[in-house]
Amino acid sequence: MRITTWNVNGLRAALSKNFQRHVRRIGPDVLLLQEVRALPEQLPFRKPRGFHAHWNPAEKKGYSGVAVWTRGRSERIATGLGTDDPEGRVLMVDVHGVRVISAYGPSGSSGPEAQARKDLWMEAFRPWAAALLAEDRPVIVGGDLNVAPTERDIHDPRGNKNNSGFLPHERQWFADLLDDGWVDLVRAQVGEAQGPYSWWSNRGKARELDRGWRIDHLLGNRAAAERVVGAEILRQGGLDTSDHAPVSIVLAQDGEGTGEVATPSP
Repeated sequence: MRITTWNVNGLRAALSKNFQRHVRRIGPDVLLLQEVRALPEQLPFRKPRGFHAHWNPAEKKGYSGVAVWTRGRSERIATGLGTDDPEGRVLMVDVHGVRVISAYGPSGSSGPEAQARKDLWMEAFRPWAAALLAEDRPVIVGGDLNVAPTERDIHDPRGNKNNSGFLPHERQWFADLLDDGWVDLVRAQVGEAQGPYSWWSNRGKARELDRGWRIDHLLGNRAAAERVVGAEILRQGGLDTSDHAPVSIVLAQDGEGTGEVATPSP
């Protein structure tokens, strides 16, 4: 099973910018979308071809919103972090014995008020996510969490040390998620090298020179981590469709995984 997360930076715009070509290239069985920024009725389709679609749009038009597309039947379970979710940031779906969550963490880059809202969301997210770790089935949280967790995940750690997305308390929050028992499934597969990145600024030559951040993540419980056999970030999708690249993992069929959890050293 291939599970892909992608912040599409507006699905209506992405549909005109090679979105469908990249989806065919990746071939996801489960597609977790963030920043959809559209109501289902505003799209040229209600049901994307080949997928069963679940939506959690924001109440404010043209803002935020997440979705989960699956091949085959799936069941919508919940939205939000156990509370109302007017910004459309969390959607939980069960598919083929796996529980998947599309999550879109707030950005704090526009100023102190935005950062305060982001901090509140992170504070609520951690205990909500921790409760999922008790599941025996694979559980995967995928999405744009707007946090680059380590210096390996950002091209200029020194220059960004005071910027939202790389603040010390944000990085500690991500480390706390791992301490709780979540596994950074992509980092566990790609190893200790710098990068790969999943988001690039539109300023300067950030995209051309691969000066990016890894803020789009796939986190798994132990049952999920034991079945992961590959990971990939398709950089081209972050160049011509969105400012974010699609990030994928591959799960072996139940009983065919390694039975071991790959964990990078600190």
